[in-house]
Amino acid sequence: MAIQVTSDFEENIRQFEKLFSDCADIKKRRIKVGQKLGRECYVAYIEVAISNTDWMDSAVGKLLLTLRALPEGELAGYVAQNVEAISDAQPFGTMEDAAQGMLTGDVLFFLEGYDKALKIPDKGYPSRGVYESESEKVIRGSNEGFSESIKLNTALIRKRLRSPHVKVKESFAGKRTHTNVDLVYMKDLIHPGMLEEIERRLGEFEIDGALDSGIIEQLTEKRKYSPFPQFQTTQRPDRAVMAILEGRIVLLSDNSPVALILPATYNTFIQTSDDYYSRWEIASFTRMLRYVASFLAMVFPGLYLAMTNFHTQILPTDLLLSLAAARQGVPFPAVVEVILMELAFELLREAGVRLPGANGNTIGIVGGLIIGQAAVDANIVSPIVVIVVALTALCSFAVPNEEFATAFRILKFLFIFLCGYLGFFGFLVGILGVLIHLSHLESFGIPYLTPFVGADLNGYQDERDTFLRLPLGFLKKRPVYTREGARTRLKIGRGQEKKKGK
Repeated sequence: MAIQVTSDFEENIRQFEKLFSDCADIKKRRIKVGQKLGRECYVAYIEVAISNTDWMDSAVGKLLLTLRALPEGELAGYVAQNVEAISDAQPFGTMEDAAQGMLTGDVLFFLEGYDKALKIPDKGYPSRGVYESESEKVIRGSNEGFSESIKLNTALIRKRLRSPHVKVKESFAGKRTHTNVDLVYMKDLIHPGMLEEIERRLGEFEIDGALDSGIIEQLTEKRKYSPFPQFQTTQRPDRAVMAILEGRIVLLSDNSPVALILPATYNTFIQTSDDYYSRWEIASFTRMLRYVASFLAMVFPGLYLAMTNFHTQILPTDLLLSLAAARQGVPFPAVVEVILMELAFELLREAGVRLPGANGNTIGIVGGLIIGQAAVDANIVSPIVVIVVALTALCSFAVPNEEFATAFRILKFLFIFLCGYLGFFGFLVGILGVLIHLSHLESFGIPYLTPFVGADLNGYQDERDTFLRLPLGFLKKRPVYTREGARTRLKIGRGQEKKKGK
């Protein structure tokens, strides 16, 4: 049962201190206020979350100075009437709500004779600030990245999208962590029902703690066993703003620099921010490279096994003789060779991620060279296998989204087994299985293969931004997941029309 905050000052303090007993990091102060110092107030806060060095210059300090100048009989009335003007203070009627308010990093204020607890915002918990995004490098465009503070992340979006139509809907995840979760969207662009669907999914689970957006992503995905992610992730505010302008929803989680974007399709994972900042020729070329890389990252080792083990007739004779000479003295079958080298490269990749800074890069590059060369010299694997595995790794690195690339890294082993034992027939079976799975996959009602399927729903406009990114003057319509009737995003010649109107 909730404990009510009453006008009994001492009872309020007793209940609060009982709630936070044995909490050395919670600082509590009793302060005399009023012209004759005849009333008491009680201030509680988390030690590092409040500006101790300039206490009297903070919102709480200024409130205390004001209360010291007022007669004792007017204190409660002043606070009650001016609660919203006191630096966006928020009153709470129960002790549990008041405690949660303080745990967001703000100050909790009790006043003798006042039957509410006030949460007064201060500087909040320490945060990293704005840093460059490490996982989404771009050649052209902003280098700002999201931080662990959800308020700062929301501000970075507002900084770029200055429209009253941008809405931020707040909720909480985690029974014990009470993690703030914000849904950011453009009210006049999102498709009807999409907001209600993500809110419904957020309300379907109850977990002790949601420490990162990755936990929310896994709990709200519809196809939980699919290797393909159904949310797009980004650490870049400009990428999030692009998504909002397309009628999509951005989910921000407190304490996480990774935002989730919904809905997501195969095509959106291939796109990058600087695709739209660079000229269309180079943007189209690099995007085609990424499409090819995503395919080869999944099938290249399997195709090598199918051609060398089963379908040697499709290879030129000179190349076939060269491959046979390179394999002389290798004691393992080709399938075992490929699996050993793939596991070695995956191990190097994981070790490089876990080691700090420059050491991780050194392990990834030098380790790969040393292990590959040593394995060839020891006749454990053939040189062509090292080349195939290295090219496959490069292809997976070329996929812009790490979670999306992980799906191809997993499916790669499936194709190794299928092609290693069934040849080209196994390759066709694997491709058919992946296509069937992708054709059944959807993200919040949008088919995963959009706009390769259902392109007619938007007048074939979405196909202008797939393999090729046509010049910006041709991209006049928003994608199909935008609200119908609000899909026009570019009009040419409006400046001339305004001049004529004058």
